Amino acid sequence: MRTHDMPHSSRPRRAGNLEGMDTVIETADLRRHYKGFEAVRGIDLTVARGELFALLGTNGAGKTSTLEVLEGQATPTSGTVRVLGGDPYRDRAAVRPRIGVMLQEGGFPTELTVTETARMWAGCTSGARPVPEALELTRLTQRRAVRVKQLSGGERRRLDLALALLGRPEVLFLDEPTTGLDAQSRHETWELIRELKEQGTTVLLTTHYLEEAEQLADRLAIMHAGRIATSGRVADVVAERPSRMSFELPLDYFLGDLPPLAPLGVTRQENAGRTVKLETADLQRTATALLLWARDKDVALSGFDARSATLEEAFMEIAKGLESEGTR
Repeated sequence: MRTHDMPHSSRPRRAGNLEGMDTVIETADLRRHYKGFEAVRGIDLTVARGELFALLGTNGAGKTSTLEVLEGQATPTSGTVRVLGGDPYRDRAAVRPRIGVMLQEGGFPTELTVTETARMWAGCTSGARPVPEALELTRLTQRRAVRVKQLSGGERRRLDLALALLGRPEVLFLDEPTTGLDAQSRHETWELIRELKEQGTTVLLTTHYLEEAEQLADRLAIMHAGRIATSGRVADVVAERPSRMSFELPLDYFLGDLPPLAPLGVTRQENAGRTVKLETADLQRTATALLLWARDKDVALSGFDARSATLEEAFMEIAKGLESEGTR
């Protein structure tokens, strides 16, 4: 995929900051109710121009309800929301031409062809890019004469993305953009999103693929039960979780023979037979000390494995912790 002349309640824990950056999306104490159910419970979000921000959470966390308000499809029950300086609902005429929206399901007429659908959408879009260009971006050129009902699920998602890109948006909202795509198409879509960002487009996406957020996002927020549990740069959110190490001690060596572990940043340790498993807040220091110890003792630490936490581990730990606290 290639781009063509693209323009540019309780407080959550935060990692990183946006000092000196131009804010294009902002909410303050945003709340949204449905017939007595509070889907969004007072969230604060800030997204800078040119940033790719991922909004994560389990099913029912409030992601889509939040996105609908940001896109101008609904009004908040209370709180404030600004997109490109305006209220996306009340100032829709000014805001809508500058944003692109990819919904979870497009709902387009199934009897139209891909080209006919794109032309119909372009007719409602200010300053639309040429339809062939949008189809080329999303690898749909060869499917341009196919009816929508004959497209695969992944192809329909690519059509949804093509339509979202027709207006050369300054801000692009992507709701589960790669659902239904095969691995190759998913990675190609990631590359397109990266190119959009490099051209200055601000992107806010929701996704259930944590690897997707880890690969693409500058910052993220994890929602649970309508609130933001944590937010910040991906690396900082992950760094809040311990790294892991494991190895096998040689014969005639025991856990107590290792150098003192607590001063090396180790927060948890366990061993079963000769296998040692450690959690550490300082992976480099712990790994370096143990490898130097092994060198000095002239022993091999079989199966030595050291790795940082992943976003998936951070996500699962946060969700599990909130459930155990009774957050509903």
